[in-house]
Amino acid sequence: MTTPSLAKISQPPATLRDMVQDRMREAIIEGHFAPGDRLVERPLCEQLGVSRTVIRETIRYLEAEGLVEIVPGRGPIVARMSWDNARQIYEIRRVLETAAARACAQNISSQRANALRAALSSLKDALEQNQPGALFRATSAFYSEIFEGAGHHVAWEIVERLNGRISRLRRMTLSSTDRDRPGPDHMQAICDAICAGDADAAAMAVARHLDDTAAIAARLLNEVPDT
Repeated sequence: MTTPSLAKISQPPATLRDMVQDRMREAIIEGHFAPGDRLVERPLCEQLGVSRTVIRETIRYLEAEGLVEIVPGRGPIVARMSWDNARQIYEIRRVLETAAARACAQNISSQRANALRAALSSLKDALEQNQPGALFRATSAFYSEIFEGAGHHVAWEIVERLNGRISRLRRMTLSSTDRDRPGPDHMQAICDAICAGDADAAAMAVARHLDDTAAIAARLLNEVPDT
């Protein structure tokens, strides 16, 4: 008996919890909820039209991402970002992303190069349209291609856990004009070096990008502590 073939589901449909998580994550990254703001269940349920169970699950998930913290006597609040925390995130990114860019360049194929260029194009479109949610997803997709091409799957799991906080920092630094070169130029340099198979240039492009953004974050966070 022949087993009937079924079309593969390329992307499973988002669950209600996934959609609520995306909506609240975007609100925090975009600054709709400021650092230190309380996340009160009842208003969130009313605004989003979901149950308290979904809100509680979402808050727990965002707490694991470092976007929410639970304060005794106050409950969940939007996590504050200090320069000390940001510095550690940039240090982790430097180690993982330079290694991934180097390995991806060494293993680059025409298929991977095309996928990386397409991901960069989507990232630039989201940036130009000033869509925080779309930018979050497009940037994640760009780096996912790099880590996938490097074969660094465990490292990517670590980066994914940091992505919410990385996006908060990215949102903050993008508005600054005090940088060596625009963010899209850095991303283009990373993409070009990887696609050319130049491992040293790829690692250097990542390092320059992180040096630039870390310097901006240090200045901004030290001007306004614990934001």
